[in-house]
Amino acid sequence: MTQRQVAMVIDLNKCIGCQACTAACKSLWTDEPGQEYMLWNNVETKPGPGYPRYWEEGGGGWNEAGTALNPGVLPLKEDHGEEIPLNFDEVYFKGTQEILKQEREMGKGANYDEDTSSGDYPNNYHFYLPRLCNHCTKPACLEACPVRAIYKREQDGIVLVDQDKCQGFRECNKACPYDKVYFNYVTGKSQKCIFCFPRLEEGVAPACARQCPGRLRFVGFLEDKDGPIDKLVNQWKVALPLHPEFGTEPNVYYVPPMLPPRFNADGTFDEEEPRVPLEYLRSLFGPQVDESLATMMFEMEKKQEGKSSELMDLLIAKEWKSLFGIPDVKVA
Repeated sequence: MTQRQVAMVIDLNKCIGCQACTAACKSLWTDEPGQEYMLWNNVETKPGPGYPRYWEEGGGGWNEAGTALNPGVLPLKEDHGEEIPLNFDEVYFKGTQEILKQEREMGKGANYDEDTSSGDYPNNYHFYLPRLCNHCTKPACLEACPVRAIYKREQDGIVLVDQDKCQGFRECNKACPYDKVYFNYVTGKSQKCIFCFPRLEEGVAPACARQCPGRLRFVGFLEDKDGPIDKLVNQWKVALPLHPEFGTEPNVYYVPPMLPPRFNADGTFDEEEPRVPLEYLRSLFGPQVDESLATMMFEMEKKQEGKSSELMDLLIAKEWKSLFGIPDVKVA
């Protein structure tokens, strides 16, 4: 048991896919040999195959009873994207539409499908989904490790891999249903997001959250009744875990996206059907997404009418320090 659990809430309505969080994490933590293909934090376009490619189809996690691990498969290194030389001259200056199409289909980059919408114009849609290790309450990676190299810190619930103990069996890679444990082919060790615990211990927010220009990441402890995490997750119930059916009880939560309304054939707004199909949102965040969206819509309408809304004020986050419910947050 942990004394308390650090968590993050990500408001998908404010993410513009700028990748500032990805760059902050990459430059700070994964610049060593064997980490070239690792993105401990990534932002992927949804709907889409994500990063690593088709991670949602790889299995892992717990069975429905939560008593045994589901079988998972090892993600392929190439599914994480590769560094490829771009033939700029041929594609961008001499290219035809057919050549450009071929280049896109052959794309090997981590975000080769970035900004690709689904649906039909003018009601096409997409949104951005930042992802990192969920530091789960019931981590499948920890359970799967045969040498107990993975552990949860008692003081904050952060899940770490002991590099001295890890022997590279890669059972954790198969067990994590989010594919957020990576294998270093140079060191032969598994590595992953550490929730910037050295920064957290100094009262500084994780790099991905601190460098986000959109103020969309809330960081704090689930047990803090006055903190932003408890308010969004437990009180307002608008922040939901990604794929709760995996059974790992993740501690990264998402405020689901609310895109502009759909257009009817006559050009008027369709107030009944959301632009992002509810079916798809339920597949990501579970059936509770309906209630979350209804709550946010109600509070948005209150705010538009000039009434007060604690939820909207919290999500707007005019003061950046309100995002971080951790002690003595520093401007660093």
